[in-house]
Amino acid sequence: MDVRAAVLTAPGKYEVQEFAYPELQDGALLMQIEMSGICGTDKHTYLGEVKQYAGTAAETDTPFPIIQGHENVGVVSEITPTAAESLEFYGRKLKVGDRITMCPDVVCGQCYECKHVMGYVWCENSDCYGNSYSSADPPHLMGGWAEQMYIRPDTFVYKVPSGLSPRVAVLAELMACTASLDKLKEFSSYAIEGFNSGDTVVVIGSGPLGLLHIVKADMMGAGRIIATDLSEHRLSFAKRCGANATLNASQSSAEERIHQVMEMTRGRGADVVLHMANTPASFIEGIEMLKRGGMMLEMGNFADTGDINMNIHRHICSKNIRLIGLTNHPSTGYGPAMDLLERYADRYPFDDFVSHEYALADVDEAMRMSMDTESLKVVINPNL
Repeated sequence: MDVRAAVLTAPGKYEVQEFAYPELQDGALLMQIEMSGICGTDKHTYLGEVKQYAGTAAETDTPFPIIQGHENVGVVSEITPTAAESLEFYGRKLKVGDRITMCPDVVCGQCYECKHVMGYVWCENSDCYGNSYSSADPPHLMGGWAEQMYIRPDTFVYKVPSGLSPRVAVLAELMACTASLDKLKEFSSYAIEGFNSGDTVVVIGSGPLGLLHIVKADMMGAGRIIATDLSEHRLSFAKRCGANATLNASQSSAEERIHQVMEMTRGRGADVVLHMANTPASFIEGIEMLKRGGMMLEMGNFADTGDINMNIHRHICSKNIRLIGLTNHPSTGYGPAMDLLERYADRYPFDDFVSHEYALADVDEAMRMSMDTESLKVVINPNL
């Protein structure tokens, strides 16, 4: 039996190809994909922006051909006895038919970062499903845009709670990314620093990553949440997620938006700015929105999207800002993420995050839709 997959053979070029049904090594399992989200990283790869972790020991260029897809949910279709006993992250037994998700990052466990950094993937030798493994190399099926996905024995796998449908569970990886706000909360042990209850939070970029950060900031007690985006459709959805005010970047200048934030904060500026846009163009705008001593989180530019000009005195020293960069999420964040998705299902519109579903044969159309401002989370469903 062959397995169908959507393969990105080169930037902007997809083919549906067939691969031999894989034979499992000891400790591995096979996951039948139910849904796989299109992430900003996938868009960068599609456009040929393939550099990740630039300037670190983990710097890499995404290879071609490749099966993309690292935001995955599916069911166990085949499993080895060792995997059934020990592969699940929290020690739960697995069997055929169980719904699971997985952390796409595979770490060595031996480098300095693996031994000193808790949870976050800073591994010098990290690989990533849907980003690192070429479909030309066995076992081929190393991304979620396929009918079946091969899960290695060194993968972090998580059993999905029974209360989460695939439409919500596909958000688990993105929700795990919002552990960034827990990181900002740690800084609040210092006077007027970090993220505190009642703070004004600006979220630049209200795509799925930004929207879930709006949700998490609301859960954690933000006083005022201001969302910005180019799309009025996404800004309307942001209000359903907890935003109090919205600024449409397609209908205003950066100077106007900065002025509006200052007006809403009585001239002081935002306590926290979350830069979730996958472009450096709005980075300085975010700093200008901050109060003196405010904190800005940069998560949007996971791939290398180019340089900006910055006045170090004005934007860093004079404002006394705290600038935090995070390129990933913690493997320890999936359990809490799914618990929150389940617990707050009646408060936030998690069921409506997936705006479009596409079959494997329509992946190019799906990618284009994911770049349309009228979309939210676009997913590949190999069963269509």
